Amino acid sequence: MAKPRAAKTRRRIFVVDDHPLTRHGITQLIGQQRDLVICGEAGDAEHALDGVRTLRPELVLVDVTLPGKPGLEFIKDLTAMYPEILVLVVSMHDERLYAERALRAGARGYLMKSAGGDELVKAIRQVFAGEVYVSHELSARILDNLTGRPQRPGVLGALSDREFAVFQLVGEGLTTREIGLRLHISGKTVETHRLHIRDKLGLKTPPELTKYAVRWAGSEELI
Repeated sequence: MAKPRAAKTRRRIFVVDDHPLTRHGITQLIGQQRDLVICGEAGDAEHALDGVRTLRPELVLVDVTLPGKPGLEFIKDLTAMYPEILVLVVSMHDERLYAERALRAGARGYLMKSAGGDELVKAIRQVFAGEVYVSHELSARILDNLTGRPQRPGVLGALSDREFAVFQLVGEGLTTREIGLRLHISGKTVETHRLHIRDKLGLKTPPELTKYAVRWAGSEELI
């Protein structure tokens, strides 16, 4: 028996999230849409790249924090390797800190998980339509920056993407060597980044940086 015509035209989506329940929920939601289908999923960056290479989805939904590689680094790798594949970030993390970084890395939109399922489907279709999806609040912030009325950056806004990645991993308790292996850079380069981070955040000693990063990782209140 031939499949319904709608099934042949469904847009293929790959989900990358380290929480199985989240992946399951998204799969269930997308499965209810006549024009969308989940073609694969992964819980970390390494398996995600393998899956994308094999399945070649049209869109990847990804969180910004992943085991094995920071989500922003994964987005940069993915968009460099497969520029034709669209990326939409779906994350619990505050858009004030992550969204603009994600867009610069190559994502076509940023949605916080608290927005709900209907908004996720809307964001997916908007990205497929060739548009960028961001919240009204973030859109206003970006427009302010473009029109010469930039808002005051948060305390972590001065960090480069690589410095921010190092900061995240310090907050996760990784050593200099472990951070270097995770980001594929030397220990000396990690230490240089740590020094620059301390200077930008006004922290005098390595323990101060570690305490600050761990506190941030636990709450993200120091945006």
